[in-house]
Order: sequence, then C-alpha cells, then structure tokens
Amino acid sequence: MSDTPTVTSRIPGFYKKSIRDRLARMVETGLLSPASRAFLERGGGLESDVADRMSENVIGCHGLPLGIALNFRVNHRDVLVPMAVEEPSVVAAASNAARIVRMTGGFFGEASPPVMTTQVQLDGVPDAARAPARILAARERLLAAADAAIPGMVHRGGGCRDVDVRVLDEREGVIVLHLYVEVGNAMGANVVDTVAEAVAPLVQDLVGGEVGLRILSNLPLRRTVRVECDVSADAVGGAPLADGVVRASRFAELDPFRAVTHNKGVMNGVDAVALAMGQDWRSIEAGAHAYAAVSGVYRPLCVWVRTDTGLHGRLEMPLAVGTVGGSTRVHQGVRAGFELMQVDSAAELAVIMGAAGVASNLAALKALAGDGIQRGHMRLHHRKQALAEESARRHLEGGGQ
Repeated sequence: MSDTPTVTSRIPGFYKKSIRDRLARMVETGLLSPASRAFLERGGGLESDVADRMSENVIGCHGLPLGIALNFRVNHRDVLVPMAVEEPSVVAAASNAARIVRMTGGFFGEASPPVMTTQVQLDGVPDAARAPARILAARERLLAAADAAIPGMVHRGGGCRDVDVRVLDEREGVIVLHLYVEVGNAMGANVVDTVAEAVAPLVQDLVGGEVGLRILSNLPLRRTVRVECDVSADAVGGAPLADGVVRASRFAELDPFRAVTHNKGVMNGVDAVALAMGQDWRSIEAGAHAYAAVSGVYRPLCVWVRTDTGLHGRLEMPLAVGTVGGSTRVHQGVRAGFELMQVDSAAELAVIMGAAGVASNLAALKALAGDGIQRGHMRLHHRKQALAEESARRHLEGGGQ
C-alpha cells in the first residue's frame, strides 16, 4: 500500500508503557482513524444499539483485552498484529518469538485461492454406485446453476470452480456432492450456502433420493495457508535448546495426546488474531483440528526441523477468513484492527494469522524445552490473580455494589 505510513513492529519497552502511551504510539503510526482512537480510549465498549444488532438477546457486552503483538515481519513487511485474548502470556510469547524470527528475515507464507467447500447431501438414492457418474456428466450445467445463484460474486471474479461426488453408504443410498466456490475476500459461508441450496434440486432430478443438508463444510481443503520461518540456534538460546524444540516437535508427530496440546499452542495465536479481526474463530478451530486428523491420525499443524544454523518451522492448515462481510465493518474495534494491520486481502490476513500461530507454537516449544512453561506463564498469572483479589476487595468494600 504505497500511501500507507512506514510502520515498524519493533517497539522495545512497549509493555512498560501506560495504556495511554501505548495508544499514543499507535496513533503516531498514522494508521488509526479518529473514530478508532476514540473507541479504544473509552475502553473498546460497543454501543448498546450496535451490540443489539450484531447478536441476539443482548444484555450487554463481554469484553476481552485487545493487545498488539509486536516484532512481526511477514513477507518482508512489518506488521502490527492485534490480539484479543484474556491470557497475557499469549501476546508476550508471540511477540518474543516474532522478535527472534525477524533476526533471520521474518515469516514467509502464501495462501491458496479462497475456494470454499459446500455440501449437498442426498439419502435413499437408487443405484447410488452409479450416481457420481450421472452427476459429473452434468458438471457444466451444475456449475452454471451455481454461478447463477451468486451473480454478485461472479461479477467480482469469484464463482463455482469444481464439483465432486462421494458415495458415503451405497446400501442406504447416501451420497454427497461437493461444490468448490471461489469467494474472493469474503469468508464465504453465506455465499456457498446459497450455492448448495440452488443446486440441490438439480442434483435430486439427476439421481433421485431425498435432499438432506445443504451447507458449507468447515474443512475447506482447497483453502489453506502455509507459513515458514528460520531461526538461528543462538537466537533460540543455543544448540541444546534448538535440539529440544525439534524433539518436542517430533513428540507431537508421534503422539496425538501431545499433538493436540501442540496444536493448541498454534491456535493460541491464530484464535487471538481471529477474535481481534472479527473472524469466525469457531469455524477456524473446527477446520484446524479436522485437518490435523484428516489422514486418520491426529498430527501437528506446525513442524520444526533442525538445520545447519538452527531451526526451520513450517505450518500448513485450512484458514477461511474474510476482509469483507461479517463483523469486519460493523464493530469499531475490528475496524481499528484492520487499520493497524493494513491488509489488502483475505489471503494476506490468513498469512499473518498463520505467522501468529507459528510464533505462538515456537514460544511454547522453546519454553517447554527450556525451563518449562510455568516460569513465565505463572508470573503473568500471578499478576491476574492479584487483580482478581483487588477486584473482590473493592466489591466487598462497596457493599457488593
């Protein structure tokens, strides 16, 4: 973005500053609008009428701290990474890991085209074994019908790209049609649901049976992100600690009980950014864990190997995110996040979120392979505990008001 102010994500001592001073520093970047500054200065609380339009049965707003993960350099660009999360160690750990990764160039990644998957279920299909051939013979007609249902998306360059069919139970006649739809910079759930509902009657005419569900899958195998980075052994803390990170990563490859916690470390970063940026973190979580198990064995999303100079990390996972639609323009806090991050596309957002996942995973493995996870974690936990005790004291002194 040529007219965007030059931004550095390297701000030493940022955590020591007051909230007012931190916000002033963000304003100095030239990225935050006056409306976003005012929103954040008053604590980030949504107006009640906005909240009521966003959700159902609203009685108030439940706040989370909004922090900035620093030191991130992604595809040669410094990025400020908003994180909404209640656990302080997530922001601190990601920032620290990003600092050592930037010493060797930062994170590098790419996202596949934004192709979402939607499903049409049919039950009781006669001669189910031959149904896929009959459906695929009508492929072009189905693609045309799908595109006709989403003219706006087609006008913007998206549209239905492919179909395939699976027989789930031949005896019961259960089949499922997958339609693959390119959705541009949207997350795309509503778009592909529209496609599934439009195409379902045509499929039923082709093969018979009873139409069942018509809805997206949160396992978008054709919409993935890949992020890699290198870290020097010295930056990690020496060769023994680098070896320890690799052993911890290998442990996750061999044991699903460890892999799920390993992946939770990845999602610490991904989910915190997803919340800050108004993304559907529930679908992201579901897709990530399904992808980890798609081979039949639950495996790590991010793997670390030893190199001659240190470590190489690589993450691959499905990541359906959007820069348009949803909460991206309704919630002022989300708009502030987009101002600070300065992303042009859903693909760029996905890569940055993936980088946050890699950083969070590296931080966790580095801690586990070294002094253990509790040392830094508990220091920050005790700070929260002290806050809880102070809050309880004030409540009692105020007569419970």
